[in-house]
Amino acid sequence: MNSQRFYLFLQKQILLMIGLSMIPGLAYILLGWMYGVAEPALIWYAMMTAVSLFGWKLYHDFKPDLMDETSLEIWYNRLSLFYYLIFILWTVIFLFYCTETKYNLHYIAIFTQIGASVVASTLLVSDKRLFLPVLLIMMIPLIIYFALIGEWYGYVLSVFSTIFLGVLLYSSENSYRLIQKNYYQAQHDALTGLYNRRFFVEYMERLIARLQISNKFVYILLIDLDHFKTINDTLGHDIGDKVLQEVAERIRRYCGYRYTIARLGGDEFVIVSQEYESTEDCQSLAFNFSETLLQLIKAPYLIDDHHLYLSASIGINGVGKRATDAQHFIKEADIAMYEAKAQGRDGIILFNDELSKRVEHHLEIERRLYFALEHNEIELRYQPQVNKDQEVVGCEVLVRWNNPEYGFVSPSEFIHIAEKTGLIIELGNYILEEAFKTLRAWNARGIKLKQFSINISVRQFFHTSFGKEIETLIKTFLTQEMASQIVFEVTETILIEDIERIIQTMKRLKTMGITFSMDDFGTGYSSLSSLREMPIDELKIDRSFVSRLGRHSADEQMVKTILTMANIFGLSTVSEGVETEEQFQFLLKNGSDMFQGYYFARPLDKEQFETFYMERNGKVKRFKSLAYEI
Repeated sequence: MNSQRFYLFLQKQILLMIGLSMIPGLAYILLGWMYGVAEPALIWYAMMTAVSLFGWKLYHDFKPDLMDETSLEIWYNRLSLFYYLIFILWTVIFLFYCTETKYNLHYIAIFTQIGASVVASTLLVSDKRLFLPVLLIMMIPLIIYFALIGEWYGYVLSVFSTIFLGVLLYSSENSYRLIQKNYYQAQHDALTGLYNRRFFVEYMERLIARLQISNKFVYILLIDLDHFKTINDTLGHDIGDKVLQEVAERIRRYCGYRYTIARLGGDEFVIVSQEYESTEDCQSLAFNFSETLLQLIKAPYLIDDHHLYLSASIGINGVGKRATDAQHFIKEADIAMYEAKAQGRDGIILFNDELSKRVEHHLEIERRLYFALEHNEIELRYQPQVNKDQEVVGCEVLVRWNNPEYGFVSPSEFIHIAEKTGLIIELGNYILEEAFKTLRAWNARGIKLKQFSINISVRQFFHTSFGKEIETLIKTFLTQEMASQIVFEVTETILIEDIERIIQTMKRLKTMGITFSMDDFGTGYSSLSSLREMPIDELKIDRSFVSRLGRHSADEQMVKTILTMANIFGLSTVSEGVETEEQFQFLLKNGSDMFQGYYFARPLDKEQFETFYMERNGKVKRFKSLAYEI
C-alpha cells in the first residue's frame, strides 16, 4: 500500500465504518436488554466505542501532504489495526449471541455477520492486505458454526457459506486487480514502467508542502539523453524505445527504492532524492550521485545487434522550504539541464542564483524582442568586403538591436533567442526586405558590388515558405542582375539536418540567381563530402583562425588547408576578422580572394557605407577614412 491516494481512500472509510458499527450496535444493546442478555452487548459496545475513538483519532491524524514515507507507513499500520479490531469485534458479538436460540437472537447474529462480511469486501477492496484476512476472520467462524449444528441443513449452510466466502474473495480480488491496473496505468509510463509526469507533479506538490514544515531538503535531477533523436531517425523508433527501456532500467537499478523516478516524456527522466537535513549535504550528494549515474548511462548499449553509445545532460535543482510550486522547480532543473547542453552536453549543472539571474535576463530580452520590430529597434549594418587591392567589392549585412533599456544588444545574444522562440522567421524576413531595398538603392546610385552577403538562420532556411518568400522579395525589389549579387551565408550547423532537403532548397534558390557561402568554415560539421555534394560557391574562413595567425602554427596550417581546399573545389574565399597588416599579408600570400574585418572597416550604417565605398573605390576625393571613426 504505497500510494497516498489509496491511503486517502481508506481514511474516508473510517467514519463510515464507525457509523456502521456504532449505530447497529445499539440494536444489540436494546435486544439484550429486552431479553435479559444485555451484559455481553454492553461489554462489546464499550470495546467498540474505544476502537471507534481510536479510528476517529486516526482520521484526524492523517495529513498526507505533511507526512513522509515513514510517517505514512506508521499511520497505515495503525489504520490496519483499527480495521482488524473492528471486524474482530463483530465476530465477537456473533460468538456472544449465536447460541441464544431461545429468543432467536442467533438469527440476528448470523445476519449481521454476513452483512459485516459484505461491508468488508466492499470498503476494503482497494487493499488486499486488509480484505483477505478480514473476510477469513468474518466467514470462518460462521462456516464452523453451521457445521457444528449437527443437522443436515447445517452442513448444507456450511457448504453454502464456504461458497459465499469464495464468491466474496473472488469478487474482491477482481475488483482489487482492476483498481490496481487502472491506478498503475494512470500513474506510470507505459513504455518504461516508471512514474509518469502526472504522478510526478502531484508527488512534488505534496513533497513541497511537507518540506515547508519539516525544513528538510531534497534534490531533483532532470536527465535528458544527448542526440537521442539521431537514434530514432537512423535506426527507427523500435530501437529507440528499447534504448529508453534500457536507460530506465539502469536508472532504476542504481536508484533502488530510495528515490522516486519518473519519465517526463520523450528521452527526459527525473529523479527525486531522499530528504536531507542541510542544503550543503544535499548538493554534495547530488553531484556525486549524478556523476556515477552519468557514467552508467554512458556505458555501451547492445540493442538488436547495434552497438550504441549515449551521453546525457543533467540539471540539478535543490528543493527546500522556499519552494512553493512544483512546476517552477521542474522548470529550474530544466534550465540547468539545457545549460549543460549549451556547454557541450555530457555534463552536470546545478541551478543557482547566478544561473537564475541569467535566465531572468534571458526572459526579459525575449519579452522585449517581441516588440523590437514594432518599435523600429532593429537596425542593419554593412561591413565592407575588399579584394586584394583593398577595393570594396562586397559587404556582409549585419543586424543590430538598439533597445532603449539595454542599448545595443549583441546579436550573439538575441539571435539565439529569436531562433529558439521562432521570432527568427519574422526577424529574418524583415532583414531580407530591408537589405534588398538597400541593394536596389545602391545600384541606383551607381554602387555596384560583386556580392551582397546576408546571413540565413538554419530555422529560417528550413521554414516551409522560405523559398516562396525569397522569390516574392526578388520580384518586388530586385532585377535579375541584382539578384545575382545576393549571397546567402549559412553556418555549418545546417549540415546536421536532412542533406537532401538542404540541396533541394539550395538548387531552387540558385535558379533565382542566389549563391551560397559556408560561414565559419572549419569550426563545425563540414566535411569534404559536403563540399562536393552541396552547391556552395564560397567559403568564409572563421575569425577564430584568422585572429591567431602569427601566434599559432596550427591555425596557420588550418588556414592554408582551407584555402587549398577551396581552390581544389573551385570556391571563392572570404577571410573574416582581419585586424592587422600581418594577417592581411598572410592571407593575401596564401590565396584568399576577399577580406573583411576591422583592419579595413567596422560595420557601417547605410550612409557611412556609401561614403566609405566612394572613398575606397576612388569615386570622390579621398578624405580621412571612416574605417576607425565608427
